[in-house]
Amino acid sequence: MLRDCRPAAGYRRATDGSEADVVVFNTCAVRENADNRLYGNLSHLAPRKRANPDMQIAVGGCLAQKDRDAVLRRAPWVDVVFGTHNIGSLPTLLERARHNKVAQVEIAEALQQFPSSLPSSRESAYAAWVSISVGCNNSCTFCIVPSLRGREVDRSPADILAEVRSLVNDGVLEVTLLGQNVNAYGVSFADPALPRNRGAFAELADLENDIDGLEREFSPHPAEFTDDVIEAMAYGNACPALHMPLQSGSDRILRAMRRSYRAERYLGIIERVRAAIPHAAITTDLIVGFPGETEEDFAATLDVVRRARFAAAFTFQYSKRPGTPAAQLDGQLPKAVVQERYERLIALQEQISLEANRALVGQAVEVLVATEGRQSPKWAGARRAPGALHRRPAARASRRRHHHEGHRSGAAPPHRRRRRPDPPPHPRRRRAHRRAAGARRSALWHHGVGCRSARAKPGGCR
Repeated sequence: MLRDCRPAAGYRRATDGSEADVVVFNTCAVRENADNRLYGNLSHLAPRKRANPDMQIAVGGCLAQKDRDAVLRRAPWVDVVFGTHNIGSLPTLLERARHNKVAQVEIAEALQQFPSSLPSSRESAYAAWVSISVGCNNSCTFCIVPSLRGREVDRSPADILAEVRSLVNDGVLEVTLLGQNVNAYGVSFADPALPRNRGAFAELADLENDIDGLEREFSPHPAEFTDDVIEAMAYGNACPALHMPLQSGSDRILRAMRRSYRAERYLGIIERVRAAIPHAAITTDLIVGFPGETEEDFAATLDVVRRARFAAAFTFQYSKRPGTPAAQLDGQLPKAVVQERYERLIALQEQISLEANRALVGQAVEVLVATEGRQSPKWAGARRAPGALHRRPAARASRRRHHHEGHRSGAAPPHRRRRRPDPPPHPRRRRAHRRAAGARRSALWHHGVGCRSARAKPGGCR
């Protein structure tokens, strides 16, 4: 959406970053390395700013909301600082800074305009993201997001359905529902005098089932995962894949994190999902090294991972964030201990993923072509669930459909590090069969499985 504010303000995308007149950083504050990367990049731009004073630099997002005036103290060559609640103000702030020759800092404390009402465009012709809520009402001790994005605010069902129908009419095949906790949807417009309708999200999903030509994905939070959500996934047009953050398998650590579920309840949800959707691909988030985590606590996490058999997991080492309750806890663990546990957990999950992939060898599966490889001129696709990659030389990539049938002829574990791939250059569906055995899954969509999930940030913010 930041990108899409450009045309109305007279901007266009620079083909070469070194020639840009305006550089905008949209920041994250979930992990400490986000701070380091931002200020490192700003320092890198300082010589260019001195050489070209007319170039403008803007910093927005969660880190800007958190640091505010500190951004200018650490990088006084920045022209604009804006927060999470006033994205649409960026063109005005840039113009004001240019006219007044003074840096502009504008941090709103409440949402001014729902993001989906801002101008938008899609990088992909077949896939789109639809925000159904912003903010979070949870109070996890490790997470800084609620203090930066505020309480949950939900869009009306009518607005959401209108946007989805418009996207489908425009050729979109896949819609991802976005929110910090999508299945808590409805809390902000509920009547406070009445019991909250915990089925509002499932009702929204049921309404979307009536839209022909749509597949949609979402990412439930364990605290709000009800049977009607499972039913909406099992019998509707939802992709049979979901991302459900676990964070830890230790009840003691979950309590310290202020997570509202415990390990057995979490496993019970997975059991119910797989009873209704036997081939569901379930992915998760895990935090290693939370303050006070003992070897016994970590062993409990390994046990839950073995029992849950996730298709893939986003595993992170605990990052101490100033301003969060967890930052004040005793028992901050040595880096070496956290690293050793992290490696053990990664090894276990990769073995589980490999075993799941091997079970698919020889099967014919439906695949959605997702991207052209970054480092190889081959098409990469992903099965709806569980994850599987199919590749095809670009010279043979002229096909009519995105969805196609492919044969799984080899297996490998997911890469430890993934980044979101580029979208395919054309919206046409393509038919192809995977030839090479042992292809790896580096180009899979966001969670290493054949569907994107609705989540705002990986790594412990849900």
